[in-house]
Amino acid sequence: MNEDVVDVVVVGGGAAGLSAAVVLGRARRSVVVVDAGAPRNAPAAGVHGFLTRDGMSPAELVATGREEVVRYGGEVVSCVATGARRVDGGFAVDLANGDAVLGRRLVVATGLVDELPDVPGLAQRWGRDVVHCPYCHGWEIRDRAIGVLGTGPMAAHSALLFRQWSDDVVLFRGAASELTAEQAEQLAARGITVVEDEVAGLEVHDDRLTGVRLRSGEVVARQALAVTSALRSQADVLRALGLETAPLEIMGHRFGDHAEADPTGATSIPGVWVAGNVTDPLAQVVMAAAAGVKAAAAVNADLIAEETAAAVAELRSRAAVAR
Repeated sequence: MNEDVVDVVVVGGGAAGLSAAVVLGRARRSVVVVDAGAPRNAPAAGVHGFLTRDGMSPAELVATGREEVVRYGGEVVSCVATGARRVDGGFAVDLANGDAVLGRRLVVATGLVDELPDVPGLAQRWGRDVVHCPYCHGWEIRDRAIGVLGTGPMAAHSALLFRQWSDDVVLFRGAASELTAEQAEQLAARGITVVEDEVAGLEVHDDRLTGVRLRSGEVVARQALAVTSALRSQADVLRALGLETAPLEIMGHRFGDHAEADPTGATSIPGVWVAGNVTDPLAQVVMAAAAGVKAAAAVNADLIAEETAAAVAELRSRAAVAR
């Protein structure tokens, strides 16, 4: 095990983790980023809603971020973090290659995993013409024939959202909750067709989504499909330290889980912060990056407080010896 102790270990090298590492590097902190290299948004063609970075591929964003971390003296370790434990002076992050990285503080930015409905062909189109977020992908599928796959209580809400980008929206209610009278009226008023039959699969031709196949065998022509996934935080590192995740509830309905933290990202474990989708599953890339910045500033302030307390104790000790 490497016995060198850095100021901060950041687990997760997406927008949140890399932003935290850059801020810490600029604060003259020694920092190591541990990253498995499997970002949630890898299938997407581009990042959107990120000022000056709109349309940049996720791979390019990560590569550029890594370069910035290194520029400020940080290190990026490309490996899976298998766990973490408390040790004297901080934390040890165990790696899949048998090594460990030691840090006085820990920032966990491991993101989440989208658990998709079990529809044949759906996962292969994920991030392309099967999408989840209108603010991430709405512009790219504007004016297309959009389908919304009903997977839960937010199905009608999702259909109304995507109606902003196209006047041709079909809600495949399928296994989703029964519509209320108010929801049915709203959908009708916006010209959104509701299909009750369950979806059996997707029709794809020339690497493009062309339709949604129903259990009845009927195919409804569609060029894009919106899906609400279950949002499962990648929190194994946190669980290894004894921090369990909490249910993620939206409008009274559960959609997954997340790591709880205060507004700076501080968890209930002293010395451990979280940032990005692991704690805020609905955060877009720019929001995750901002959370990384906020967490890094809080970590640096915490280290300064510790170092100041140690300096004061040493000063008092010297003064007592001098007397």
